[in-house]
Amino acid sequence: MNSYVNMGMGALLGTVFVLMSVSIVSEGIFHSETPEKEGFAIVAEEPAGGEAETAGGGEATSEPIAPLLAKADAAAGEAVFKKCASCHTVEKGGPNKVGPNLWDIVNRPIASHEGFAYSAGMKTFAEGGKAWDYDQLSAFLEAPKKHVPGTAMGFAGLKKGDERANLIAWLREQADNPAPLPAAGAEGGAAQPAAAEGQAAQEGQAPAPAN
Repeated sequence: MNSYVNMGMGALLGTVFVLMSVSIVSEGIFHSETPEKEGFAIVAEEPAGGEAETAGGGEATSEPIAPLLAKADAAAGEAVFKKCASCHTVEKGGPNKVGPNLWDIVNRPIASHEGFAYSAGMKTFAEGGKAWDYDQLSAFLEAPKKHVPGTAMGFAGLKKGDERANLIAWLREQADNPAPLPAAGAEGGAAQPAAAEGQAAQEGQAPAPAN
């Protein structure tokens, strides 16, 4: 071998030696133990209250609307109805649109408005003679697709209780004989006859029967 080959081999061996030395030193400085289990566990949190929500299932549970109706503002409810006006009419004899006409809706049997083609989900929900009492209206307006699985109504819902109460109070007035307001502690939208009689007496009329 000539001197140039010897120098080249020496340089190559020297480079390899340096790289091996750096690797050994780095391993000693930055070495970490292999964990017993790879990765990390993901713990799914339960919804508030510790109860998981049941998918697809049954009627939504909503706070009783009666106490909110006792202090509801029907005039404010008319403004809320603007969110519904693209799909519903509310005047007496008004036409059906994407949704049915809502005149005299309080206590009307569910899925019963003449001339409207209700979804299969709404027809199923209506079985057993259910009516749009105050609590049914509130729960449906809060979460339509949760309260009535399969409904064609695409509205996301009114999450604020006072907003729903204002709207329902206004819808109640869109009738020839508005349904009596429920008692503050009533369930299922039960009427409060005493209040209805008192109101009728002030107006000089007989109390209106529930629809």
